[in-house]
Amino acid sequence: MGTTETRLIHPTAVIHQTARLDPSVKIGPYAVIGEDVTLAPRVSVGPHAVVEFAEVGEGCQVHAGAFVGTAPQDLKYRGERTKLILGPGCVVREAATLNRGTAVTGVTRIGARCLFMAYSHVAHDCLIGSEVILANSVAVAGHCEVGDWAIIGGMVGLHQFVRVGKLAMIGAGAMVPLDIPPYVLAWGDRAGLSGLNLIGLRRRGFDQETIKDLKIAYRDIFNPSAPMKDHLTRLLKVKRTPPVKEFLTFIQESQRGICRPSSKEDSSGDE
Repeated sequence: MGTTETRLIHPTAVIHQTARLDPSVKIGPYAVIGEDVTLAPRVSVGPHAVVEFAEVGEGCQVHAGAFVGTAPQDLKYRGERTKLILGPGCVVREAATLNRGTAVTGVTRIGARCLFMAYSHVAHDCLIGSEVILANSVAVAGHCEVGDWAIIGGMVGLHQFVRVGKLAMIGAGAMVPLDIPPYVLAWGDRAGLSGLNLIGLRRRGFDQETIKDLKIAYRDIFNPSAPMKDHLTRLLKVKRTPPVKEFLTFIQESQRGICRPSSKEDSSGDE
């Protein structure tokens, strides 16, 4: 019988002397654990994966050929010591790439229990919430923010600095140049809204009254009878449930602008 280390860490793995590994960590053949890495309990790193300048939370799975904490693909990056923080319970599938931050923020930060399917990409300085799903070949550009429970379909592309709100769902193949508010559905090139994510809201336990309030807010904010800023000023003066307040505040704080409904029928808030 070998030692615990030899059973859990393949002899062909390369581990930097500064790496901090919990004894329960599993590392596969030819994996590279680079400089300034912390692997929490029960982390597994698959064959040929690379992890560097990263804090990897408890129970994360990094599958074969994935890259976690690697250098930003950004011409302004000059080798500054930055990092990536990956929350507990995340799954990083084959050939996914999660880059660390640049000097602008110093970190790319990802919440808990996210799923990054094969070939998905999270660029530098992003802020990803918890229980987010990025399907195959999603490309999230630098400085983007993605809220909790958001689902982004295969081959979607997010422009730099785009924000995607909590519990939003974006259909496969969409190109997203503007912010996507919380709780909505979006799809198409360029992405347009197509109502509220009613199935997601119900699955997350939102009651009918809250969903009704969100429908009213969605319908009112996108009413073409007046500019959005006029609707927003009026709606924010009224006491709102927390989800509606979050929906309106997200729109108010948008710097890039908000994706609009793709058709007149999509302005009702229904699926």
